[in-house]
Amino acid sequence: MDAEVERGRARLLLVSAPAGSGKSTLVAAWSADRPGGVAWLQVEERDSDAARFWAYLIQAIALARAIPVVELTAAIAGSQGDDEVVVSALVNALAVVLEPLIVVIDDYHLIDNLDIHRGMERLIDLCPTQVTIVLATRFDPPFRLGRLRVRDRLAEVRADDLRFDVDEASNLLGSASRPLERELAGQLCGRTEGWAAGLILAGLSLERSSDRAAFVEAFRGDDQLVVEYLRDELLTSVGADDRRMLLETSVLDQMSGDLVDAATGTAGGATWLRDTARSNQLVIALDRTGTWFRYHHLLRDLLRLEAQRAFPERIGELHARAAAWFASQGDNGQAIFHWLAAGAVHQAADLLSAHGPRLLADGQSDTLRHILEKLGDTARTSAWPALLYGWCEFLAGRYDESDRWLDTMAEVATDDFDQAFAIAPRMNNALARGDVATALAAAHELEATDQLSAHSCTRASAAGAAYAWAGRHNDARRVLRLAVQKAVVERVGAVELNALTHLAIVEFEDGPASSAHAAASTAIATAEAYGLTTYHSVAPAYAIRSRTGSEQPGADASHAVDAARRSSTQLVLAYVLAVCGDTLLELGDATGKTLLTEARTVIDRLPDPGIAGRYLARAESRHGFAEQTTTNRGAIGDQLTDRELSVLRYLPSKMSQREIASELFVSLNTVKTHCRAIYRKLGVGDRKAAVQAARDRHVV
Repeated sequence: MDAEVERGRARLLLVSAPAGSGKSTLVAAWSADRPGGVAWLQVEERDSDAARFWAYLIQAIALARAIPVVELTAAIAGSQGDDEVVVSALVNALAVVLEPLIVVIDDYHLIDNLDIHRGMERLIDLCPTQVTIVLATRFDPPFRLGRLRVRDRLAEVRADDLRFDVDEASNLLGSASRPLERELAGQLCGRTEGWAAGLILAGLSLERSSDRAAFVEAFRGDDQLVVEYLRDELLTSVGADDRRMLLETSVLDQMSGDLVDAATGTAGGATWLRDTARSNQLVIALDRTGTWFRYHHLLRDLLRLEAQRAFPERIGELHARAAAWFASQGDNGQAIFHWLAAGAVHQAADLLSAHGPRLLADGQSDTLRHILEKLGDTARTSAWPALLYGWCEFLAGRYDESDRWLDTMAEVATDDFDQAFAIAPRMNNALARGDVATALAAAHELEATDQLSAHSCTRASAAGAAYAWAGRHNDARRVLRLAVQKAVVERVGAVELNALTHLAIVEFEDGPASSAHAAASTAIATAEAYGLTTYHSVAPAYAIRSRTGSEQPGADASHAVDAARRSSTQLVLAYVLAVCGDTLLELGDATGKTLLTEARTVIDRLPDPGIAGRYLARAESRHGFAEQTTTNRGAIGDQLTDRELSVLRYLPSKMSQREIASELFVSLNTVKTHCRAIYRKLGVGDRKAAVQAARDRHVV
């Protein structure tokens, strides 16, 4: 194992063995003897959210080596933990770290997210030679291990490698004052098959045994008897106060002295923890300062079972005390976890007003969704959980479900709840569905009530995007610049990038090519700084750069299309396909025709695609794929009759022609006649194009 790692060939050291085999102890001892830094991530059951996992891994690495944490965190948050984005950014950051680095991920078997597994395998493939990744796990991860073996990138430690021999058992179990006879050590190794946890349990009792030979003769150390043995031997051998402390603190995943005091209602928790860890190898220190500890999983599981048997009525109280302590420390995430464990769903829901937006900003929507699911019916009767559910559904691409949750929020909100919180996700839902009219109306509402300057960058970004897609260029510039300023102050890189990309769209639609190229380049440079070059939100910037003087227009167009296809936002996809199809056809690449055809398919199913539909129509006409239309650039108000203007103002809505006729108290045929006249006078061929042409001239 050491030889493979020393030669720099093994990128992954896989330590795979059952519980209690001594994996963590081995890795800790091995890494401590090696040169360079050690980053250690202790995985918990709640770490299968991709954004949460990568954020914690980067924090662990940052404690060992200087890496650009702010930029990497922005990449995680902006991409919702997308492994392609995050791994690329992390590999680039590690490439400039010259000293050796060991990255340990303990209890990796708790990860059940295939996206994380895919990202970890990619990280192993791409990480620089000075980095060694160590996974301690109870079973093999779903990697292509055979491929790593063939390429000499894998070193393995298995259960058989971890079994103690007689000499090792003697050293483990004996002491300078009372060494264990070799014959007895051999007997214990035989009974435990060298299993580390069994030997440790035996050692705890050997210290108290007056007849060690008789004890060894009676001891059985297989894992099926661990719980029974721990209960009969360990818990009955400690004093009543220590036993109570062990059981009460079992509700905690990690412990510090202050937390122990708060949860148990006692004093001296720090001293008790250090003394217990000193005498019990199943209490493990998590730092070098002796501040934080955890129980070995075998011991923790036993203690929790025993606590549930001994005082089930007090478990909720212990969790509630822990929740109150974490809340007082500003750790709302842990506080929510313990409130939920205590069955106090309303207290957990109350903390979501502060913690939920933070999880969204960090890209941890999976963690947020898990919390919301734990709330049960409370999520449908409280405004903040319903609002946060709306955001989660939007991020998952389920826009109708998102709107239903936002409707629920509106129904259950109290008078003091600011319902404007829902406007940004409603605008985003509308734009994602290609319904520019609805998003534009919401943007007008925000501005009419002065909801932009006084609130977060998210609202300004959404409103600016609505103005951009509606072709309201000056409004879009003003609001998007505000969004950029606020995003920089609030350090929300994804929103900053989104606003800069939409500014590039505005300049492309309403400015010289040089301005559009500069704006697109600024957005791309920002994406590079944050490690978000493959994030779908930046796709239009690459498309615009390809169209306005890129040194590699074909490569930019290809990158834009690939990024846009990873988005569930059909409006962005349609626009990128149209711009890139236009560019490739200009370059003589017949692939462009395929992209324009696909863009038409997408546009035709959107209710109001705004400028995306207009750009596609122009590109089709320019390349001879559609009949040329001549847009009348005169004063529309002078050319459309009053009745035609009345009909025109209903066209951005979702009303059918029959419904418009009913609203205007005219026949359906009359509305159809007016629509044909409107299309002819505006030089367009359909309702969607008429709406955008009218917007361009500020008629609607």
